[in-house]
Amino acid sequence: MSRAYDLVKADPNRVIIFDTTLRDGEQSPGCSMNLEEKLKMAVMLDELGVDVIEAGFPIASPGDFESVSEIAKIVKNATVCGLSRAREADITAAGEAIKAAESKRIHTFISTSPLHMKYKLKMGENSVIEAIHESVTLARNFTDDVEWSAEDGSRTEDDFLCQVVETAINAGARVINIPDTVGYAIPEEYGRQIKMLFDRVPNIDQAIISTHCHNDLGLAVANSIAGVQNGARQIECTINGIGERAGNAALEEIVMALRTRQDLLPYTNKIETTKITRTSRTLSTITGFSVQPNKAIVGANAFAHASGIHQDGMLKNAQTYEIMTPESVGLNESKLVMAKHSGRAAFRSKLAELGFVLEDDALNDAFARFKNLADRKKEIFEDDLLALVEDEVVRKNAVLQFVSLQVVAGTSGPQTAELTLKVEGEQKFSKVEGNGPVDAIFKAIRAIYPHPEGRLKLYQVHAVTGGTDAQAEVTVRLEEEDKTVNGQGADADTLVASARAYVNALNKLLIKRTSLNPQTGVEKGAI
Repeated sequence: MSRAYDLVKADPNRVIIFDTTLRDGEQSPGCSMNLEEKLKMAVMLDELGVDVIEAGFPIASPGDFESVSEIAKIVKNATVCGLSRAREADITAAGEAIKAAESKRIHTFISTSPLHMKYKLKMGENSVIEAIHESVTLARNFTDDVEWSAEDGSRTEDDFLCQVVETAINAGARVINIPDTVGYAIPEEYGRQIKMLFDRVPNIDQAIISTHCHNDLGLAVANSIAGVQNGARQIECTINGIGERAGNAALEEIVMALRTRQDLLPYTNKIETTKITRTSRTLSTITGFSVQPNKAIVGANAFAHASGIHQDGMLKNAQTYEIMTPESVGLNESKLVMAKHSGRAAFRSKLAELGFVLEDDALNDAFARFKNLADRKKEIFEDDLLALVEDEVVRKNAVLQFVSLQVVAGTSGPQTAELTLKVEGEQKFSKVEGNGPVDAIFKAIRAIYPHPEGRLKLYQVHAVTGGTDAQAEVTVRLEEEDKTVNGQGADADTLVASARAYVNALNKLLIKRTSLNPQTGVEKGAI
């Protein structure tokens, strides 16, 4: 039987948190992760307390199959789920990939809206119903926990939606997902649709209803909550709301809304909210997608107060302008000041507070970089340390290593970069002119390690903290054929950070060349 189904039947107010960061989230352009990164995120999601981890789409590529299979072996608490279309090959691949999981689920889907059936599937209603019955029945051969989704469910006609939901439940599905695939619905409309299923589908008590809402109109979280208020008991979501187009419902927003508004939303889940911030930051580091400062819950300004009126209220009582505490989402407001006189013990302690435990060699390297940074900054903030250490971890096993950089810039020109890199341990030097200092740096990297197929798709700079001495964090995106990678670099010198970011991205590209299998061309799941 489905673990989620049993939990909800035991506690009617229990909401299952289904995380699809590693599947739908990874489909966001530029968010592709390698195996090591996926395993790291899977462990963090398990520790966060999500009920279901949708680990990938096994049929999509050998790499996807491997990642789902490896995640199934290491996850200790959550159910591991693999996505499949309503096709025998897909379902078989999903069943094989999740085989090692202690708790496993197959999630199979097919389109049900008139638009999708006519133009995408080129199938009639009877053929779709037959495919639903056959796919769910086949999936039950691999696991008792089968979830079925009506792709583009929010634009599916009520009569047909009731019919297909009843068919899927009769075939053995214990979770029924009604996706707002294109983010078209509004809360009142989506809630009505969920309630309609409870009113009209005769076997609805044999399954739980799930929401999967996209954010094209900025309503993904609101629609998800409307679904729960009308009987849904599983919410599908992602960390930081990443996903196709405008993304998915954000896990952190949903969980904190349920926690903060218990007066109107008396529902429970098992998310350890104090781990939200660290999970969010780790995903941002892996993908190179920085969270916007005003992002709810995890944005840099979520608990910041600039207005004098707000500050006065905060000094008198924090609840005047904060509806939740920073500590409840894992923010550490320690006032321990890190500066150039700080010692190794204080440095180690501060990193531990932030969730980083480094081995001696890694600690020594990070401490040396900290000292260099501290010589150039009056005060080191927590975000400085996070950027510094995360950059160190990413570079640990690099093929290319940044050594040194000297840049000549200014109005008189020419702008030149003198760059030294280690390539597989051998030190190499290049001096190159460019159309500006950044162009010169990137040309110097290409001169040392030619990679004509790699195209620069994004160059982005932002300050990790405030002030003219703020540490810069640079994101570089490289694209080569079907491979896209993001590299990040952090340094008080923006040009050094730029070189580090490009080298970081190039290292990831080299890893993808050698260790990842090519894509098979099978479409990604789009629910």
